Amino acid sequence: MSDKRAAKVPRKVYEPELLRLQTELVKVQEWVRAEGARLVVVFEGRDAAGKGGTIKRVAEHLNPRVARIAALPKPTERERTQWYFQRYVEHLPAAGEIVLFDRSWYNRAGVEHVMGFCTEEEYRRFLRQCPVFERMLVEDGILLRKYWFSVSDEEQQKRFRRRMEDPLRRWKLSPMDLESLTHWEAYSRAKDTMMAHTDIPEAPWYVVESDDKRRARLNMIAHLLGSLPYHDVPPPALELPERPPSTGYERPPRDQQTYVPDHAAQL
Repeated sequence: MSDKRAAKVPRKVYEPELLRLQTELVKVQEWVRAEGARLVVVFEGRDAAGKGGTIKRVAEHLNPRVARIAALPKPTERERTQWYFQRYVEHLPAAGEIVLFDRSWYNRAGVEHVMGFCTEEEYRRFLRQCPVFERMLVEDGILLRKYWFSVSDEEQQKRFRRRMEDPLRRWKLSPMDLESLTHWEAYSRAKDTMMAHTDIPEAPWYVVESDDKRRARLNMIAHLLGSLPYHDVPPPALELPERPPSTGYERPPRDQQTYVPDHAAQL
């Protein structure tokens, strides 16, 4: 990567461009709703690669009834006995919906395989079935976009350290995250194998360089917008009605209700 591309994006450039892109995402939302489209965006990558922050910016101004985030916990005992993709299928969008997968079925190709949470046969079966599964989704009309957030080992370690020291971010750090440091090469091999099997024409992988979080967010959102055939959907004509005249209603006395104390007045 050249020095120019590696330079940090300044906030004065980042913030207005992010707002412009988010405005376009709202247009995508209205297009999805009007056309009955189904959009799935998969966010994958190493721990602390910037997936969560990007998802937050993508969803920030969207209607949660249209665009929702799917971040599944570890499977239950019952789910462990199901077809592997089954628990993800129920989170796929219906017409007019967007689903952002904060990690996805690719857990099996990454953490489950590296940490021994699945058998070798389950892992090999996943690599065979995943391209078939995704081709079925695309064939059925789902718009599937897959993004891999790539972070260097040095930057990942810096982010882990900041999380350990920041009480507002401490919850983001788990023992499993720290394990990834000692399995860096194993995760690299797993990612390479995953890409070799699942980077298919119908659902290709797009790699997002994410050592600079601001750059990664702008690049990912801009690419997503450019990959979709959306167009402006004119909003319905709305007119603010006049408030009708009073019919004699009187509010009850304030002392009959319990108000939140004015904490702000003490600042």
